[in-house]
Amino acid sequence: MTEQTLVDQADRTAQALKTAKAAISERVFGQETVIEQVLAAVLAGGHALLVGVPGLAKTRLVETVGVVLGLEERRIQFTPDLMPSDILGAEILDESISGERHFRFIPGPVFCQLLMADEINRASPRTQSALLQAMQEGRVTIAGETYPLPQPFHVIATQNPLEQEGTYPLPEAQLDRFLLEIPVGYPDLESERKMLVATTGAPEPKPRSVLTALDLSDAQALVRQMPVGDGVVSAILRMVRDGRPETTSLESIKQFVHWGPGPRAAQALMLASRARALLDGRLSPSLDDVAALAPSALRHRMALTFAARAEGVTLDRLIQTLIGRLG
Repeated sequence: MTEQTLVDQADRTAQALKTAKAAISERVFGQETVIEQVLAAVLAGGHALLVGVPGLAKTRLVETVGVVLGLEERRIQFTPDLMPSDILGAEILDESISGERHFRFIPGPVFCQLLMADEINRASPRTQSALLQAMQEGRVTIAGETYPLPQPFHVIATQNPLEQEGTYPLPEAQLDRFLLEIPVGYPDLESERKMLVATTGAPEPKPRSVLTALDLSDAQALVRQMPVGDGVVSAILRMVRDGRPETTSLESIKQFVHWGPGPRAAQALMLASRARALLDGRLSPSLDDVAALAPSALRHRMALTFAARAEGVTLDRLIQTLIGRLG
């Protein structure tokens, strides 16, 4: 692809993404940053974990994103009695008219393009792990047979940060498969006013499709071709390595971080920064993109020491220290 072709394609894609973002904002009020980061995660080809209290339109957001991006969307409500086969599918024994018996695979809801894993930490670790291969490899293995998932394939999971009774915290290996962990907060006063009026009157219009799955795949390919300056690459590497107690020169990180972000954190920051730049109509990411996405890319890839908890130190505070060193 020539430089001019890349620029032209980026311009067209950025305009389409701007329209898509506006279509989502018509139904989800006061969550512009959340919408931006969800779109960035999907454009980067990754998965997102939405963390917020009930009633903040997390489910509505995922459903709207599926329609606007032209993706086949499914939802799974995670509960303690959910089994892996309820997600992946299972083999059943069929008998033909002639009496011959054979196993037939019945695909589960994971065979879609956008899977909403609602309250993912409500299910047991065994059920949570059913998504590990799907999220990493885009395929599942049942009874020794491997089945590819539809492409593109994305998981957007939700989690309630307050009510932890009867939940199973996600293991680090699964958290690391989420490109971004996105906090969902309360909307501002004006947005909440608009939401109140829009959702308690006449029936709302249904979300409109802006892109197709093929359009999204093309945009994802474009994101990976976007140039990244050496300064941004160095900043990402420095930030990730400064977040590790073993390689940092920061005393606060050495004292308060038990384990830091791995190489996948740098990959997530690189891809998400490119995607955020494209959403903003720019051809190359900047340090501002890295700074804006760093908390969501690092928060779930770091752990505090007991000393940090005892002194009330938070991961967000430590990540802000890392952002402050970007220059």
